[in-house]
Order: sequence, then structure tokens, then C-alpha cells
Amino acid sequence: MTATLVLGGARSGKTGHALELARASGLTKFMIVTAPALDRSMASRIARHRAERENDTWTVFEEETDIARLLRRIARPDRVVVIDCLTLWLSNLFFQDRDLSHEAEQLAAALAEAEGQIVAISNEIGLGVSPPTQLGNDFRDAQGLINQRIARACTQVVFVAAGLPLKLK
Repeated sequence: MTATLVLGGARSGKTGHALELARASGLTKFMIVTAPALDRSMASRIARHRAERENDTWTVFEEETDIARLLRRIARPDRVVVIDCLTLWLSNLFFQDRDLSHEAEQLAAALAEAEGQIVAISNEIGLGVSPPTQLGNDFRDAQGLINQRIARACTQVVFVAAGLPLKLK
């Protein structure tokens, strides 16, 4: 098992880097997408991400919350699975008032048990200005804790800024 966490800010190039890792693996490509198309803006982003994969053959699963279960079902030695992304997954869980620590542990366990290669994408949102609301601070803190837990479970961690990957682990 090789699990890689790709971290970065908005428009940092993290998704592009994750897709390149998947393509370079030579394995059959699977993707778990977590974003619900709740508005026009998100629908546009989803369309852009689909276009990035247009010339590749991907099997795509849409799963907003239970990615650990799905990962256990689809990960195989001949596959690479890209999870795009943990931040939207966290948002989905956060607004359903789910036990975030439990969900993170479930995902970390699934990553540790997974066969094949896994590439998880997540935002690093703790580098900027503190959010002006308690809700924003709570989410930022939860994202930081999730990123730490998943980073411990992964064999590799890469930070992407300005399209440039920096290997952290």
C-alpha cells in the first residue's frame, strides 16, 4: 500500500499534481469525488475537474461522506484511487454534525488497510488569516486536525504551492 496526501491552498496545483501521480502509476485509475453540486459555482468547478480527466480513462464514484467504506470496497493492487477532496468531505460531515474524530479514524484505518495506491487531496487552510467567525475557526481547526491524522496514516505527504510540489514525508 502506498498512500499519498497532497496538501495545498486554493488553486495551488494540488489536484493537477495528484492526477499526475495517478497517471504515472500506470495503474487503472479510480476517483472518489466528494463535492456536491449545490450551486452554479460548484457545478462549474466540478465540470472543470471532469475536463481535466477528459483524455484519461477514470472510473468515478461520487461519495459525499462514507469514503472509508467505499475505499475498502474499490482499492486493489492494480488500481490507483484518487480522493478529491478531504476538505469537501469534511464540510459534508461538519454540517451533518458527525463525529469528525471517528470519521478521521475510519478513513485512516481504511488507508492503512488499502491495497494499491491511494492519493488523497486536501486543502491547507491554516496558513492564512484567522476566520472572522466561530464557525470558520471551528472548521479551520477541524481541517487541521483531519490533515494531521491523515498525514500520519499516509506513507507520503506532498505540499503544493504555485504548482510546485514539496515532499514533506
